[in-house]
Amino acid sequence: MKKIPFTKMVGAGNDFVVIDTANLSSQTDLKKFGIAVCHRHNGIGADGVLILELSRKADYKMRIINSDGSEAEMCGNGARCMAAYIVRNRNEKKKQFAMETLAGIVLAEAKEEMANVRLSDPKDYRADIAIQINGRPLRVSYIDSGVPHTVVFVDGLKTIDVDILGAMIRQHEHFKPRGTNVNFVEQLREDLVELRTFERGVDAETLACGTGSVASALISYLQAHPMTKTQKGASMKVKTKSGEILDVSFDLKAGAFSNVWLKGSAKFIARGEYYYV
Repeated sequence: MKKIPFTKMVGAGNDFVVIDTANLSSQTDLKKFGIAVCHRHNGIGADGVLILELSRKADYKMRIINSDGSEAEMCGNGARCMAAYIVRNRNEKKKQFAMETLAGIVLAEAKEEMANVRLSDPKDYRADIAIQINGRPLRVSYIDSGVPHTVVFVDGLKTIDVDILGAMIRQHEHFKPRGTNVNFVEQLREDLVELRTFERGVDAETLACGTGSVASALISYLQAHPMTKTQKGASMKVKTKSGEILDVSFDLKAGAFSNVWLKGSAKFIARGEYYYV
């Protein structure tokens, strides 16, 4: 039995177990490890495991293992938690530092239990995609904000069966082979949307999703400002299921997004040792 030091953190309702790779054996099967750690009864319990590694491309490297054992390219709430963890545990002196992810380099800054991260530039935006769900037509939008996200605008967000409908869209033929995260969005006002997300890799609704909040904010902004093609310093607020409101800011130039920042909480919950066989 190996005793592995860990820190439990929460970003806007997404919970994570943060582990330094120095405390893991090079032989560790990360898929099995992630499933074991994230189990809500027999493990620590989390939406995912964040692993801090050395990087040749940036100041740090972050790997994200979902609760189903799959590895995610990016996680916005996880990146904020990792940023706060680094500031607290690595004596980081830079105001902004870089983290390598499978989705590219993320710029981060953190102070106590608040963090702000700049994601890689979103890509592959597609609006008004027609799909069929249980024989019924549905119009959705899509963008890759580090991981694939589908956005569905709805009225009466609280009445949506996110787990059932989300699972159908997540596995839809149109989004294979990667699959997609699914975001159900209701516009509350011009600069504020409410969001519920079915997360790929957790395969259930979560209390928040950082990259989903970004995807929903960007597409909602385009819906609310159809004639705007260029705008510097635009912003949207996203209310997550946890109740926390995340801030998303970005630049829009010729219809393309850049300089996308996600700001919100990164709370420290517990530290301990995980006994792994």
